[in-house]
Amino acid sequence: MLSAVDALARLREGNQRFMECVQGGAAMASRPVLTTGQEPIAIILGCSDARVPAEIVFDQGLGDLFVIRVAGNIVAPSQVGSVEFAAERFGTRLVVVLGHTQCGAIAATIEELQRPAANRSRNLSSIVDRVKPSVQALMSTDLGNDLGALSRQAIRLNIRASVDHLRHGSGVLEQLGQQEGLRVVGAEYDVGSGAVAFLDGID
Repeated sequence: MLSAVDALARLREGNQRFMECVQGGAAMASRPVLTTGQEPIAIILGCSDARVPAEIVFDQGLGDLFVIRVAGNIVAPSQVGSVEFAAERFGTRLVVVLGHTQCGAIAATIEELQRPAANRSRNLSSIVDRVKPSVQALMSTDLGNDLGALSRQAIRLNIRASVDHLRHGSGVLEQLGQQEGLRVVGAEYDVGSGAVAFLDGID
């Protein structure tokens, strides 16, 4: 079983290759082996944004990552359950909450706070409502006058809120963290440069 520290090192190296446009051949080579099972090195809770596919961002092959994607990389019961499932079933010890710059869910939340939409679907509201706490406090500061800066700060706060929820909102994950070395870290992908900044590392 790969430790969280070693798994994070692999992700850093893969992202470096990705930024340098060096493609690995791991995906196709590993496909036949995966018919008997999987041993993902990391669980990625990421945004559904089409520009942020975790396997490509980290240059990992088939079976290397257990990826959960949802708009705004929010944490709801189904996401917590998915992380718990992978951590228990596969012994994966690194969880990464992967947000990104130019996040549409953050933009939608800012718009909603500025101008509530009467016809927003209940389902979309369930996403916006989970992002709101990360945005609302910032809007009453000077950042409320600078939407670009507000969005950048809100994206990172939202990532940290999801990390905190996973760290402290699941007895299963807390126990795995205390007894078996599971770590939950936040990361932000820059859609312009391709770089991933880990917001709170484990090394």
